[in-house]
Amino acid sequence: MPHPGHPDVAPYAARRRAALSARFRGTAVVVPAGVLRPRANDTDYPFRASSAFTWLTGETAADAVLVMAPRGDTHETTLYVREFAQPGDIAYFTSRIHGAVWVGNVPSVADTEAALRVRTRPLDALEHDLGPWRDSDAAVLTGVDGGVDALLPRGSRERLAEAIDDLRLVKDEWEIERLRHACDITTRGFTDVARELPAVVGRPVRGERWLEGTFWRRARLEGNEVGYTSIVGSGRHATTLHWWRNHGRVEPGTLLLADMGAETDALYTADVTRTMPVDGAWSPAQLKVYRAVHEAQTAGIAEVKAGADFLAAHRAATWVLAEHLHAWGILPVTPEVSCDPDPERPGAGMHRRHTLHGTSHMLGIDVHDCAQARSENYRDGTLAAGYVLTVEPGLYFQVNDRTVPAELRGIGVRIEDDVVVTDGDPLVLSASLPSDPDGVIAWMREAQATPAVP
Repeated sequence: MPHPGHPDVAPYAARRRAALSARFRGTAVVVPAGVLRPRANDTDYPFRASSAFTWLTGETAADAVLVMAPRGDTHETTLYVREFAQPGDIAYFTSRIHGAVWVGNVPSVADTEAALRVRTRPLDALEHDLGPWRDSDAAVLTGVDGGVDALLPRGSRERLAEAIDDLRLVKDEWEIERLRHACDITTRGFTDVARELPAVVGRPVRGERWLEGTFWRRARLEGNEVGYTSIVGSGRHATTLHWWRNHGRVEPGTLLLADMGAETDALYTADVTRTMPVDGAWSPAQLKVYRAVHEAQTAGIAEVKAGADFLAAHRAATWVLAEHLHAWGILPVTPEVSCDPDPERPGAGMHRRHTLHGTSHMLGIDVHDCAQARSENYRDGTLAAGYVLTVEPGLYFQVNDRTVPAELRGIGVRIEDDVVVTDGDPLVLSASLPSDPDGVIAWMREAQATPAVP
């Protein structure tokens, strides 16, 4: 069976391994894909390979292991993959996990080597081949595959995980194209949701769940899955930051906040949020809040440029939100006071009652990408060309918050886009999905006037 991996990933994966090799001269490096996890009894959760493994190989198969054996100043790379039972082997019929009759034909060792252009051996050879490093301080991505951990009991994860995530901060052109593709799928999924909104508004059904399923269908049709649990909150549910239950009705006159992203077959994900009036028209209060958030996001995106602080987008967006909250009489202190970085200053941080969260995080093969990178390269560092991050300010007014005007209670608005850092202007990968208030309404009308197509 032909290997499902992207045929053009091999040279990029090889360069990534070379960069990692330079950081671990003389040390064995072992990165497993992971194993199937039981959901119940003899059923398993859908498998997703560890992000570091796929980034270094382009492979997504369960049980596979990447080994980089030290050879002088460099490493010899070998990928170990499971050989599935084929005709002539009794397990071909009897093994629900490793029999081709049960799971479908799978690529052979030779297929994998040809597609990924990396030396590949059967997984059965792994234990023997790791023997020379059993008692060494190997760099191992532990906690992913218990069998691998047992073969290298002195293996250490921390330095390896940090190094990989440091390297993953800068995306190569192949990765940026995968993220662009994820955003394109996501745009079509959002359009599907807008198209089906009228079918659930005002009906006594779990409309949020229906819309979640609508987006999931597009993600599965054109990609691998959703990149994270979709947030689909209407009305007061939009004010809950991580509203994942999605079991509410969609009532007339409310806003729908949808935070969703499609994951490609190469496992790169988008992360996009749009807020829209379910009836296709903004109320004055909704529009007031939406315009403030849109202005904040515009200010934040403008700060996404090489050499800027990672937190520059957050500071710019938060300042705009604080200005509006103060002008509306909600924030009792000035933006200068509320946005002061000194947490001990009286009044500092008061805006957070309504803004709740940070403005940005890295994005890539994980939705919250590069989480193990050193803080001086991420949160406390400066942006470099090739970084990809979200810009997602929001305002949330709880339904029982008597410190805000009654007409704002129960309104939640977030706008999120995926942005590439360049040496010039920021590149917004999700720009095809409108975010200005008039553009949102026009997009909804266009979507609802056209039939759904696969």
